[in-house]
Amino acid sequence: MNYEVVIPAAGQGKRMNAGKNKQFIELEGKPVIAHTIEVFEADPSCTGIILVINEAEHGEFMEMIQRFSFSKVKKLAGGGAERQESVYNGLKHASTDIVFVHDGARPFIENPVLKELAAAAELDGAATLAVPVKDTIKRVENGEVLETVERSSLWAVQTPQAFRLSAILKAHEDAVVHHYQGTDDASLIERMNQKVTVVTGSYANLKLTTPEDLLIAEAILKQRKGEAKDDTNRTGF
Repeated sequence: MNYEVVIPAAGQGKRMNAGKNKQFIELEGKPVIAHTIEVFEADPSCTGIILVINEAEHGEFMEMIQRFSFSKVKKLAGGGAERQESVYNGLKHASTDIVFVHDGARPFIENPVLKELAAAAELDGAATLAVPVKDTIKRVENGEVLETVERSSLWAVQTPQAFRLSAILKAHEDAVVHHYQGTDDASLIERMNQKVTVVTGSYANLKLTTPEDLLIAEAILKQRKGEAKDDTNRTGF
């Protein structure tokens, strides 16, 4: 099942305190957004990448695309005031039946799960990656614990999220008409009383939001580099 992916990358990520778009923070000598794009460049089922950007950074994104010879980026779309508007702007340029939406600052998605996600969206119309919540969750108000929430049914949602293009466009259009802001794109589908299937993701698929996340990112890259080296040694090449 072929798909295109919309990657919102226009936000400045103020919690990162980087003084610039966090997409351009370098990990192992490569911008975060380049790590993210590489995953979809390597997936034969991905036929196009739509980056949603701050138009003031158009030149920087073009330079990055050329530097790494990315061939699947079909469009640099202008971002909106909020992420939801940015995604909608990107979706208008999609042309495949199945479309993914993925955070630009989530560079550790792995190829094997993408096929499962696309298949779930084709079957059910919408699907999202998620992982079971590990921590104890408490509901708090005014600094006081009101209750401990039973967590067996709680999942932390990730991206990519995958949709039939017609369904997610309709959900976004309805949200615009009714001035509704969802917490993610899947919530717009839920609002339309449509099914969203959960595909189990990985705890390594974190979104880089704060400076502490960069330390975890470096550890993940170091581990993966070590695993790749071990594989090479085992094969004798």
